[in-house]
Amino acid sequence: MLNFKTVLLLGTLLFCGSGALQAATAPAAPAPAAPATPELLVEGGLLGAISSSIDNVQDKLDLNQNLVDAWRLRADRAADEVDKLVNQPSERSSWSVAGDFLLLSGVWIGAFAVLTLLGRVIVKRLSLQRHIAPRQRLQALLGYLVPYTVPALICLPLTLYVSHFLPTSVGRALALCFAYATSSGIFSTSILLCVIVMFNVGHKRPAVQIIRDYCPKPLFLIGFLAALSDALTSPQIARQLGGNITASVAIFTGLFASVIFGMLVIRLRRPVAHLIRNRPLAQRLKHPAVQQTLRVFSGLWYWPILLMVLVSAINLIGAGDDSQKALRCALFTTILLIGTVFLSTVLQHLFQSRSTVAVQRSSAYKERFLSLLHALLRIVMAIAFIEILGRIWGVSLFEFAQRNSVGRAISDSLSSIGLILLVTWLFWVVLDTAIQEALKPPVNKRSSRQPSTRVKTILPLLRNAVKIILVVICAITTMANLGINVAPLLAGAGVVGLAIGFGSQQLVQDVITGLFIIIEDTLSIGDWVVLDSGHAGTVEGLTIRTLRLRDGKGFVHSVPFGQIKAVTNQSRQFAYAFFSVQFTYDTDVDKAVELIREAGQSIRDDVFLKYNLQGPLEIFGVDKMDLNGVVLTAQFRTVSGGQYAVSRAFNQRLKKLVDNCAFVHFAQTYPQQVMVPQRVGQQVDEQGEEVPSSVVLTEQPRTQ
Repeated sequence: MLNFKTVLLLGTLLFCGSGALQAATAPAAPAPAAPATPELLVEGGLLGAISSSIDNVQDKLDLNQNLVDAWRLRADRAADEVDKLVNQPSERSSWSVAGDFLLLSGVWIGAFAVLTLLGRVIVKRLSLQRHIAPRQRLQALLGYLVPYTVPALICLPLTLYVSHFLPTSVGRALALCFAYATSSGIFSTSILLCVIVMFNVGHKRPAVQIIRDYCPKPLFLIGFLAALSDALTSPQIARQLGGNITASVAIFTGLFASVIFGMLVIRLRRPVAHLIRNRPLAQRLKHPAVQQTLRVFSGLWYWPILLMVLVSAINLIGAGDDSQKALRCALFTTILLIGTVFLSTVLQHLFQSRSTVAVQRSSAYKERFLSLLHALLRIVMAIAFIEILGRIWGVSLFEFAQRNSVGRAISDSLSSIGLILLVTWLFWVVLDTAIQEALKPPVNKRSSRQPSTRVKTILPLLRNAVKIILVVICAITTMANLGINVAPLLAGAGVVGLAIGFGSQQLVQDVITGLFIIIEDTLSIGDWVVLDSGHAGTVEGLTIRTLRLRDGKGFVHSVPFGQIKAVTNQSRQFAYAFFSVQFTYDTDVDKAVELIREAGQSIRDDVFLKYNLQGPLEIFGVDKMDLNGVVLTAQFRTVSGGQYAVSRAFNQRLKKLVDNCAFVHFAQTYPQQVMVPQRVGQQVDEQGEEVPSSVVLTEQPRTQ
């Protein structure tokens, strides 16, 4: 059972969370004189255990009330500092303070504008040089460095120099903060874009172009906010504006920068991944292991960055007690994540290669079991990752599962559910593979046996029935292990089934009749059948209740099995092409038999028709004689459905042979003469009464 206990880790992490587990597993401080607390009794399966764990955790957690109180206190102090800053008496007026801000801001903006225009002119002149014109990357680098990077580096010292001539004020401090933040944002953006431009070669150009089009504004905003947050935390600015004000603004700007940076990373994950894994073909073929490593890293590069951003945001709001410990745990988590995904990728490629070999060797069972083993190994790997991750952050899920009554209850429930799912999965894999192999047409049709129509009809119905049964059993047992009382459900299902059975007797009759028709192999898909109800056609489909026929005109008929009393199947094993030919009495019978035999031999020699035959022509001789002539009969044994083509071809060949023979003639239907009584006339005696007249038999034609 220990192997399946690991399955509980993932479910416990999803339901309770790592913080809840840490609170639940933390030992409580023992009271000096309190008796031992009895172990918690858990009832109700998995859902009851989760409910008990949530109640237990809610009793132990503080819900971070200290953090809320700290932020409330900081907000009150910041409001007091703002009020003091606005209302305190000052030797200088507010207009002079605003003038200091506008003056320093104007100095920075004017110097930056002049230097930017001058840099663009220089770049334009340099682009015309013979050594620079054909080099696009060099032109792009000059386009970022000269008009943006150099002015940002020059404008900030110039603004600092001018600020020494102004008295200390709030306006001067704010102007210096914004100058520092703006210069930092422009400098960081231009440097990063210069690095991106270095990859602008070959197939990487579309990705580089996407990054260059999207990045400038978000990068500048991130650099501006990060630098502003750093500037506001300096002691000089804090003394002038107030420590609580600057700290609050710095935290909010830092959080905003973190959010923008995280969104930028998510937005650029695919272009950057393209830059990482795209290498020349020669290098990819020469170093496949390096290429595989880069491909794995290209899909993971943004996860460590997002994790660091999350940790930084948590530390900014004050939720983390030790920032160094949080960063160290984040670093270990990043290494664990990269290693786990890399191992998962290697495992996936290993199983893909083995599955390819299994397919080539025609081992379907091996392929399916390898897929099952791969899925189980990935589950085990995910559980191990969660356990190691929990230990990195100070949580042990195994200890929670073994030393806690709630954990043991969750462990037992998840173990039972995992065992049920695994057994059901194994049974379904074996059954489904066997059915698919039975229905699969052989590669070599001459040496292998084709699946029969009976197999094609019964096995899909059996597969669907077993699938439904397995799903129902698995669902009921899973609900029972979850703590749901399934007895009322089963009782209600029984009552409903009984009511439906009484109300749908015809449906039950159709189902039972269809089941026996399919088991007895009365008809199969592809057979041409004639029903006693008057329907005839090719069987296109069989459901558990109805038979679907397509007649000779293309119409589809759905007939319930309960209405079928007799079935004439014209597509089983063989059929007979029966011929009945009538000749005149003056025909040479031996010559007629010879012509019939010659027509049959021509059928046997035909390259297309001979595959419909299963034996030679059987001539029965003179079958009967009537007034019209002599009737000769014969027949061919053919495959099912081939009798029609053979009959048409035989009639055509025999007609041509008889037309060219002077001793054989087809009989015609002549009118037969019958004697019909007719009165010649009427006689009247002397008393005026009629006397019966004489009757004359005359011949009148009557056709048959």
